[in-house]
Amino acid sequence: MPGDCLARVYIEHIALIVDDYDAGIRFFVDALGFELVEDSPALSSRGGQPKRWVLVRPPGATTGLLLAKADGEREVRAVGEQFAGRVGLFLRVDDFQASYDRMREAGVEFVGEPREEPYGVVAVFLDVGGNRWDLLGPRPAAGA
Repeated sequence: MPGDCLARVYIEHIALIVDDYDAGIRFFVDALGFELVEDSPALSSRGGQPKRWVLVRPPGATTGLLLAKADGEREVRAVGEQFAGRVGLFLRVDDFQASYDRMREAGVEFVGEPREEPYGVVAVFLDVGGNRWDLLGPRPAAGA
């Protein structure tokens, strides 16, 4: 069957360009509660310059964020603009209010108040570079 070969396909990492590895780790681990999966020395594919392989992800998740330090003028300009000012990443949580309160206490900047949408409670926040994310509460029960 054609669909059988797709059963094991998933996105493993998404690269997110940051100004600084350590600031990125502090934001995602300390403020958002992600796990630091890996922080290893590496070499760039462009000229073999030293860099770090920094991978963070939400607890229990299989898809992670590869924090890539901006290298060169074009990448520096892309920090915080990877989604052209739109929400580009979506973080679903089981307890919206507890997550929202914890993130605010950790200094995460929200750009509006939480609101109810058909897909759950949502509030837009900015990451360490200024990219917009949706913090999403649980999906409403069918027929609710």
